[in-house]
Amino acid sequence: MHTKTKIKIVDNFKLRLEIDELYEKMSQIDVAKWSLIIARHILEITGVEYASIDVIVDGFHIDELWQIGKASMYDVRQAGFRIHKLARECDNEIQKAALRATGQAVGSAHMREHSMVSSDYAIKTIGLLTSNNIEAITVERMWQLNELRKIFKNSENL
Repeated sequence: MHTKTKIKIVDNFKLRLEIDELYEKMSQIDVAKWSLIIARHILEITGVEYASIDVIVDGFHIDELWQIGKASMYDVRQAGFRIHKLARECDNEIQKAALRATGQAVGSAHMREHSMVSSDYAIKTIGLLTSNNIEAITVERMWQLNELRKIFKNSENL
């Protein structure tokens, strides 16, 4: 069953569907890894110096610990909530969307569906940056799909 877009975005829905189909075949750990890649990527694009923001660094770390069985679901949820609080306090709409993508990415350890929401928030961020330029959005979706394919390929070879 395909995921539904939970936020309003301009998108390349054909590529989103392709991502969704591959995502459905993957483990929650693998989609959590993908989500963190998306989060780092979109934060870099928007100029958010996340390496100096403890809430984000901690969120990434907790998600990565969860991936190896060393963090609880409670810890993951709290880390995601802290990042969403940061997003609510942000005045810049582009950075706010990037922070939402990040909060959802960390939350993907709690619920795999958060990874697709993170992906969609990254698309929203690109839309805000480019006045919803479909070419730029398509480039981002293609990048997301290629990153997901890399993880899928690596997990198949294990």
